Amino acid sequence: MTSNLINIKDKIESAAKKSGRHEKDVTLVAVSKVHVADTILPVLEAGQKIFGENRVQEAAEKWPTLREQFDGVELHLIGPLQTNKVRQAIQLFDVIETVDRPKLARTLARIFEEENKRCDVYVQVNTGLEDQKAGIAPEDADNFIKLCKDELGLNVTGVMCIPPFDKDATEHFKLLKSIAGRNNIKIISMGMSGDFEQAIAHGATHVRVGTAVFGKRPGY
Repeated sequence: MTSNLINIKDKIESAAKKSGRHEKDVTLVAVSKVHVADTILPVLEAGQKIFGENRVQEAAEKWPTLREQFDGVELHLIGPLQTNKVRQAIQLFDVIETVDRPKLARTLARIFEEENKRCDVYVQVNTGLEDQKAGIAPEDADNFIKLCKDELGLNVTGVMCIPPFDKDATEHFKLLKSIAGRNNIKIISMGMSGDFEQAIAHGATHVRVGTAVFGKRPGY
């Protein structure tokens, strides 16, 4: 597990340098979804601080105890968020990467106010316009980001995408970077175990890597 982490960090550093960037310009989000605490522990002990989880309930079952043992952990929600889970999500997560529709954005704004708590949010863009995937359509992204920032006061610090699995991701990475650029957003979360080096070459600031760090997910 630790050797996997070292290997991924080496690859991130190499990919960053090849694209004329510094390794510190790219943040690894270790995707720990479906992995139990005992599997996550060695990665925490090796110094990894930033993790991604898909489900609110799963994160609630394992991360409060882990966070008691390790300071400085930053937890990202990288899976779809239902509006009825928002209150619990903002207590658990530091970053919500999957803000993808006005109803969710409005619910977040309301509950942030009620709880007197804030966390960073990323706007998820459905770059491939896939029916089975969450995300705002690319042509609606600018107006949605404006709604989130200006009307609702959300702290939109990033954008995120999951390109189609059966197509070259390059155009999707370029599209997300262009959306980020024209909206003055610095964080670009894109790239996973199979394509994070390609994502870095096209401007990713955050890569979400699970299998290459933790191995195959249980049951897969």
